[in-house]
Amino acid sequence: MVDTLGTDRHKALIALLIREREAAKLTQVELAKKLGQYQSFVARLESGQRRVDVVEFIKLAEILGFDASLAIEKLSEVRD
Repeated sequence: MVDTLGTDRHKALIALLIREREAAKLTQVELAKKLGQYQSFVARLESGQRRVDVVEFIKLAEILGFDASLAIEKLSEVRD
């Protein structure tokens, strides 16, 4: 598998997730609780230490209230 961690697109994804979490006025702890995870799970996502799979991304979009398909479209415009 191609290593995508740390690429410009991955950094844009992380920035998007942080921005949307903050816009939803949720802490990492609160988001983790909604995901059924520990805070460290969200911290690893937001620090770029962990990939986000498509199913997780859709769940994050539902919880945070953003359009996953629109976000993917914008992320596809980022060039590595």
